[in-house]
Amino acid sequence: MTKEILMLKITIIAGARPNFMKIAPIIKAIEKAKSEGENIDFRLVHTGQHYDNKMSGSFFDQLGIPEPHVNLESGGGSQAEQTAKIMVNFEKELLANPADVVLVVGDVTSTMACSITAKKLNIEVVHVEAGIRSGDLSMPEEINRMVTDSITDHFFTTSEIANENLRKAGIEEDRIHYVGNTMIDTLLANQDRLINPEIKVDGESLKAGEYLVLTLHRPANVDEEEKLKDMMQAIIDGSGELTVIFPVHPRTARILKNLGIEHDNLHYVEPLSYLEFNYLVKHAKAVITDSGGITEETTVMGVPCMTLRDNTERPETITMGTNELVGTNPENLKPYLEKLMNDQWKQGSEIPLWDGKTAERIIKSLIHIHSNS
Repeated sequence: MTKEILMLKITIIAGARPNFMKIAPIIKAIEKAKSEGENIDFRLVHTGQHYDNKMSGSFFDQLGIPEPHVNLESGGGSQAEQTAKIMVNFEKELLANPADVVLVVGDVTSTMACSITAKKLNIEVVHVEAGIRSGDLSMPEEINRMVTDSITDHFFTTSEIANENLRKAGIEEDRIHYVGNTMIDTLLANQDRLINPEIKVDGESLKAGEYLVLTLHRPANVDEEEKLKDMMQAIIDGSGELTVIFPVHPRTARILKNLGIEHDNLHYVEPLSYLEFNYLVKHAKAVITDSGGITEETTVMGVPCMTLRDNTERPETITMGTNELVGTNPENLKPYLEKLMNDQWKQGSEIPLWDGKTAERIIKSLIHIHSNS
């Protein structure tokens, strides 16, 4: 039986699009615990790292996330400038609204910046999605993960691989909590709410299994114009009669405009909301991407996925899921596309604890930790 404790105040950080689907189930789990009599409450802080409505606002609406208690409006500028703005503004927020725990998710700039700020104020840091590593220090996200995990108090992990990464770093076992994947909580909770984006090609609606979804945004793929041009050509050449739907990240749109890449089967669309994008993915023949999170969603939905990166921080999507690591060389794509076209893609399997109940495990664990501290 949980002994009576003072109010457990958790400040939850959301900064960029990948964060929002991870915090939604955590907020719901806190509200559920409160309704059951637990002495717990939260304050939601939006750092403003992403401020475009398609990249931010629509996620709050669609996922039932309450309006943030505050928006720090720290977007724009270089990574250093953004980090500094977030830290300065979040320090003021924490001094005005003290917390027992600052809960950060994922690996964006806000994750690292808010963790550092909290620890300097001697506030406990909890990292959800801790321990994942790509081994690629050229990725800003890898730096964010390493710095955050170096000062985290309790680590909530998505896989046994992440657990092992933390053990190798000398983290004590009682601070590692293997709970699963909150992003999958959100995906499973919204399977019946996905929205058909009603994309039409030559006046016809898309047919399930007859199109590919493409996303590209990482500098390694989009910053070098000739390399991007070669990659786009490899995708077009290998996709046969399939339509390629490309929701274009704002960063990539500017580069593509300069290149003038066009083809009858290639269709650029505006960035989609969460529910629309996952409808598109669920009914696609396959996804080609350089995103980490999308590889998790395709694995759970059983959709073939090709990752245009030389490394991944989510190896379980390859060893157990439907994902393959293609690399950044456009020539690597051909055999994977051939395998897809010949219906020879591997079958994925279920990943342990990716069951829609991760957030409940996190909140139960935090209540237990603080009732015994």
